[in-house]
Amino acid sequence: MHTLLDHQFRYFNLLLAQMTITAFDFDGTITTKDTLLTFIKFSKGTWPFLVGFFLYSPLLIAYKLRLYPNWKVKQHIFSYFYKGTSIDQFNQWGAAFSERIAKIVRPRALTAIHTHQQEGCVLVIVSASVENWITPWAAGQGIDRVLATQVEIDQQGKLTGKFLTKNCYGREKVNRILEVFPRRADYKLLAYGDSRGDLDLIEFADEGYYHKFK
Repeated sequence: MHTLLDHQFRYFNLLLAQMTITAFDFDGTITTKDTLLTFIKFSKGTWPFLVGFFLYSPLLIAYKLRLYPNWKVKQHIFSYFYKGTSIDQFNQWGAAFSERIAKIVRPRALTAIHTHQQEGCVLVIVSASVENWITPWAAGQGIDRVLATQVEIDQQGKLTGKFLTKNCYGREKVNRILEVFPRRADYKLLAYGDSRGDLDLIEFADEGYYHKFK
């Protein structure tokens, strides 16, 4: 576990040199599998998980054939499982899910995270998955920011089933980096990814790594 003093020391070092930001994709890069599917099974149970995916199997097939957009499939499935869920309950699942994430983290990815921390980099996860189940794990690893898909909450504190932000995929990953770190000339950017949804960010980076940990 990293302390506040550790973070302050790292930021002090960054003032003495050009800042380096290291951006990691999450699903498939840091982890060995897609965490959306794993989270649904974890929070809802195996049988509801199987029923839901049977109902939406035509959309999943259409997506695999590139006939239906990634974000629309994801939106439909997310809404089916979580519309009407309280945000407190959703966050509790997210916090508890950290232990499950720890079991599917790639050892080489974790080594890279620790190495870049020691080098004084600012570490960022940029992911199309939902921030509520990434952030608890990332905080435990001392990762500085999580830029991921956010969920919409109604006035009663329940999930609407919709996403508040654009699906953090493709060019949107670059946009999210620039929202938080707009002065591009002030930092060096490293990026790690494993799918076509990461290619825009990898090409945008000063140094990009594809399938580095596999």
